[in-house]
Amino acid sequence: MRHVFACSTLLFAAACAFARQDTNDPLDAATIRSFVPGTTTAREVVERLGAPTEVVQLGRRSAYRYDATAAKSTVLLLLVVNFGNQDTRSDRLWVFFDERDVLTHYGASFGTHRPQYALPWEDIHEAEDNAARDADRPGVGS
Repeated sequence: MRHVFACSTLLFAAACAFARQDTNDPLDAATIRSFVPGTTTAREVVERLGAPTEVVQLGRRSAYRYDATAAKSTVLLLLVVNFGNQDTRSDRLWVFFDERDVLTHYGASFGTHRPQYALPWEDIHEAEDNAARDADRPGVGS
């Protein structure tokens, strides 16, 4: 009887957990691509994207940073050993303005649509997976 109780206790000692955490809304690629260097103003960028995460003064010029982050975590809890993984991906945008607050250039990367639930031994950076997720996100896929 003790063995049955011990074995059933061991079966219930294993567990798994999934978690997701998002910070800010993903950046809209179409909105960003509508910015025109030499024409778009800092005011227009803020009207379209909201308040930046960070503002950096570069002499008389400035740069605004926008970002969003998505993370997916997986944990496998066993009696003796535990396994866990967290996949965090970000959207990031830097917009640069001249002394008149007119856009000079910008740089963006998009990744909040790519995080995956996976355990440590799984490959979460496969090109096919990323391409499939890129194709499902408007303005990012080719």
